[in-house]
Amino acid sequence: MSKSHEWQRLCGGKAFEVAWRIPLIAWQAVFFIGPLLFMIIISFFLVKNYRMIEAFEFVNWFKMLQRATFWDSFGYTLLLASLSTVLVSIIAFPASYGLAFRVSSEGRRWAIFLLIVPFFTSYLVRIFSWYVVLAEAGPLNAVFGFIGLGPYTMLNTAFGSVVGYMTLTLPLVIILQTISLSNIDRRCIEAAYNLGCGVVRVILEVIVPMARTGLIVAALFCFILSFGDFVSPYYLGGSKPPTLPILIIDTTKSGQQWPRAAVIAVMMMLTLFSIAFSAIWYAYRKRVAS
Repeated sequence: MSKSHEWQRLCGGKAFEVAWRIPLIAWQAVFFIGPLLFMIIISFFLVKNYRMIEAFEFVNWFKMLQRATFWDSFGYTLLLASLSTVLVSIIAFPASYGLAFRVSSEGRRWAIFLLIVPFFTSYLVRIFSWYVVLAEAGPLNAVFGFIGLGPYTMLNTAFGSVVGYMTLTLPLVIILQTISLSNIDRRCIEAAYNLGCGVVRVILEVIVPMARTGLIVAALFCFILSFGDFVSPYYLGGSKPPTLPILIIDTTKSGQQWPRAAVIAVMMMLTLFSIAFSAIWYAYRKRVAS
């Protein structure tokens, strides 16, 4: 084959690859990069007489970042999302471990299907069902009362918000963890048992390191969804103190301050980008041999 034909073949292959990438690039540009840039630009606008005026001022940034309310909400949102991520990851792992190593392939497929079923129902409907369960006169407090405990206040608390976060993220985390654990080479686990390792040591020193990428990605999804959720802290957490999504709503209602709400949204995006890139870097980082 001549050099010209070889060059045409290479160019044709690259053009084919680029052609397949164009729809994804266009989708990201139209539905992610474009709105993100628009939100950043809006954060520099001014509001006068309840109307936004095009400008390039840092007034909104100065006013929002100097407010103690913003940083209180930021810390509270970060705390709730982190707590939810830790709890969900810990609670999901035994279920994922059982599905990956103690259940047949057919049983695992049915379990994953049943874990997907809750997403067929509106998230808001599921949250309202928890609103009934966690009420002071609800069935959960009735059970506590039957054994001589309670009643406990579970609504309009951080506990209620975390329960809502778990409702949203737990099925997804179990699915992602199960897929990750199912792909582990069983020969490594058998070798560890043959060398005299116990179950706990095998889990901590063999299974968790080998499934590290999937476990971190599952936890990252949980954190992102919890950090940006509005429904749970509003209906189950009582919105006091407000999380950042609730603060965005409150800011827009206060004199149509969309630019200041955009500042909060941009800060949320920067936080999520920082945490996501750090988590992905750690997940795919090569372990240094000891």
